[in-house]
Amino acid sequence: MSRPSPLVVEDVEHAQWDDAADLVVVGLGAAGVSAAIEACDRGAEVAVLERFEGGGATAISGGVFYGGGGTHIQKEAGVDDTVENMYQYLSMEVQDAVSEETLRDFCETSAETVRWLTDRGVPFYGNLCPVKTSYPTNEYHLYFSGNETVPPYSEHAAPAPRGHRTDGGAFPGANFIEPLRRTALAQGARFKLQARVERLIVDRDGQVVGAEYCEMPSRRWRELHARLHRLETTVAKVAPAFAGRIRAGCDAIEAKHSVVRRIRCRRGLVLCAGGFVFNKEMVVEYVPDFSSGLPLGTAGDDGTGIRLGQSVGGRVEKMHRASAWRFLYPPNAFAEGMLINGKGERFANEFWYGSKIGEAMVEANDGIATLIIDARMKRLARAQTRPGKLQWFQRGVALMNLYFNCKKAGDVLALAKMLDVPAEALQNTFDEYNAAARGERPDRFGKDPTSMAVMSDGPFYAIDCSLGSKRHLCAVMTLGGLAVDEKTGQVRSENGGTVPRLYAAGRSAVGVCSRQYVSGLSLADCVYSGRRAARHAAR
Repeated sequence: MSRPSPLVVEDVEHAQWDDAADLVVVGLGAAGVSAAIEACDRGAEVAVLERFEGGGATAISGGVFYGGGGTHIQKEAGVDDTVENMYQYLSMEVQDAVSEETLRDFCETSAETVRWLTDRGVPFYGNLCPVKTSYPTNEYHLYFSGNETVPPYSEHAAPAPRGHRTDGGAFPGANFIEPLRRTALAQGARFKLQARVERLIVDRDGQVVGAEYCEMPSRRWRELHARLHRLETTVAKVAPAFAGRIRAGCDAIEAKHSVVRRIRCRRGLVLCAGGFVFNKEMVVEYVPDFSSGLPLGTAGDDGTGIRLGQSVGGRVEKMHRASAWRFLYPPNAFAEGMLINGKGERFANEFWYGSKIGEAMVEANDGIATLIIDARMKRLARAQTRPGKLQWFQRGVALMNLYFNCKKAGDVLALAKMLDVPAEALQNTFDEYNAAARGERPDRFGKDPTSMAVMSDGPFYAIDCSLGSKRHLCAVMTLGGLAVDEKTGQVRSENGGTVPRLYAAGRSAVGVCSRQYVSGLSLADCVYSGRRAARHAAR
């Protein structure tokens, strides 16, 4: 998609407007709804423009919010955590994505933010998950959602569970967004749904004064558009090609059955329109190494917010950053095995968080990864995959790998031949791994010997975990976006300073999770950055 050109109006007061508000928010996901609530709390008139029906990627997510420093949910679960401990851990994950000052503020306000959410109806509970998992079963709501328990993170900061999972089943993201949506409406925010923003409107000085958008006046076409979008969102993870055709249908309806409207923003406009993982051109341009992964998000994550910001001189940063989610567990028996690259060498701690494994797999190993387990681990994995032990989607992935993505080899030599890797290198990998499993030497990736098992006798089994695996899909989300002033959320200009009256939040902007992702950090950043932008704009 080409970058849209802004509309320049010479006389703002006498220009033709269809609507006006103090603050215009583009996008109704976690960042957008948080911005709307915060602005309403401060007495601003708010209008939200949303291309679909609202919710964004948050509504179809696992509903995990990364919070710490002693949240009331942590205290309810008997978990001790401090702001400093949270900061020390996140400093290793976040690195240079934001300044130390911003990260400290994020951590210092985290407990208050969790309270802010529960006060507005988001259902978090203090049921602590007793095992390490990528996502807990429905009876648990607080868990270790990152790398807190593995070296070197556990050596740098005392491990504390900070993944606050919204109540409501396997994908309860809607239960996170809906209470906030009701709150915003009750406080007077106006939602304009199925309203696609086409370009920003600026005055002669380059100040953002509004937006031009398309909406469908026909109820019939709105209903068809909504049904198609819901269907596309439902099938996107299992039938991406079919989902692409449905998205094209939505685009065609918008193009043919919409009318153009213009809304004025008196104080500012906040871009909260998601990332760009569903824009193939942008993916190929900025993160080509991740292009074979499964896009994670919704059709709204097409880079619209970022391109709108660029159209008025906004600067982008971290656009080369993406997150590939290559979880090996559950079942935890899989993570007892060893993950190798195309040279037959290990490259990760198999109990690392999925995005850290994905980063190592894509950026240093050409996206190639194979998990090696033995017969005992395979039997144990079957036992750990029995009904009731995992979420349904985790069980489905595990069974797919056990029965349809698992190749057998009698010994190391046969395994090397099957995988087309150097036999000597693979044997050395086995020898090193087994020595660490026996406690004869430290594991060079910091894996605890109690989480390892000696693999000396075949048969061995190989599971394809590569980025482009067709049977073990690897989800990808983009992390870069518009550069913002970290105190105000204003979009930084390519020419220095900021773009007047323009703000960005969530995955349309660079934020706390723009270097590395752990579960819940994106939602936490969306709420944090959305409220930050609204506070400044509403003044």
